[in-house]
Amino acid sequence: MLKENLLLTISPLSAFEDNYIWSLCQPDNPFCVVVDPGDATPVLRLLQQQQKTLYAILITHHHPDHTAGLAQLQLAFPEVRIIGPAAERAKIPLLTEYVQQGDTIELTPFQYQFQVLDLPGHTLGHIGFYAAPYLLCGDTLFSAGCGRLFEGSPAQLYHSLQKLAALPDATEVYCTHEYTLANLRFALTVEPDNQALLAYQQQCIMLRQANQPTLPANLATEKQINPFLRCENKALQQRLQQDNAIDLLTRLRAMKDQFKS
Repeated sequence: MLKENLLLTISPLSAFEDNYIWSLCQPDNPFCVVVDPGDATPVLRLLQQQQKTLYAILITHHHPDHTAGLAQLQLAFPEVRIIGPAAERAKIPLLTEYVQQGDTIELTPFQYQFQVLDLPGHTLGHIGFYAAPYLLCGDTLFSAGCGRLFEGSPAQLYHSLQKLAALPDATEVYCTHEYTLANLRFALTVEPDNQALLAYQQQCIMLRQANQPTLPANLATEKQINPFLRCENKALQQRLQQDNAIDLLTRLRAMKDQFKS
């Protein structure tokens, strides 16, 4: 599955069991950018097939399934820019550029700019990259779900998700795992009568049966079906006997951690 506009083509490279490494290319551009390459092999294969040079690597956080391919890619392309979270520079020693909230990344060969968003929660220094309509959000927001709290607090994750929810409805969510069907099974235990959720589940089942990714997700849809983006919903708070949005997210995350689909 490819997502194209006049300037950018974004396509998923599968890695490990369920990771996606996103590649950003243009048909007539000799350069390519990749996001969170936990494995160098599919990236090198793409670059060879398309005869492109790796211009930059964007890293959202330090976990090995997002960074383990860096050394091999840097060896193959010594001039590559490796751009990642300033707060995690000690854990990602191969970074060549350190960024944080408010910074802008100029991808000069693409005539494209990405804004950096601080998204603590899954890890303390997690970041995302946004250039309308594209959101590269790593493991913070998944379709129908969100990342586990390995380092941050529920309040941090809540505020990170609210930051993403405030982006335009047309935003396309490029997260880095194919977790959608499992997330939807959990979401339906929270809101079994949510008609948008039921319809979206059928759509995603059909995509996976056709061996197609469920991503990118649409942010407007996510705000209808993703329980972690619906913590302000009073009916959900009442159903799960929580007093406020952060308490509800805390409860939902604990329930999801124990959920067996």
